[in-house]
Amino acid sequence: MLIDFSKIEAEKIEKFRGGEGHIFSRSFQDEDNKICLGVLPPKCSSGYHKHETNSEVLYVVKGIIRFVCEGQEEIVKQGQIHYCPKACSHAMFNDGDQDAEYLAIVSPM
Repeated sequence: MLIDFSKIEAEKIEKFRGGEGHIFSRSFQDEDNKICLGVLPPKCSSGYHKHETNSEVLYVVKGIIRFVCEGQEEIVKQGQIHYCPKACSHAMFNDGDQDAEYLAIVSPM
């Protein structure tokens, strides 16, 4: 199955999960997974949140994203992955001055 993000309109989400600023997300979702191509602008963040029933894989396509996962800070650069297992909590931050882009896969939904 082909997912063409260029044909999915970007949604601007303010204060995602209680974070600062906004993110842009192009999302595909079915009954099993949610797959998102996102942009985290400078000085924006997601709120710290728990993955009660699913896990999340975030691949950094461009830039650098700082994550806090279960109280541990991680600096994830282009080409690296942040993984948040089921029952864990995390948040992401763009401390830089350029957009950070990421591919997120949340499974199972």
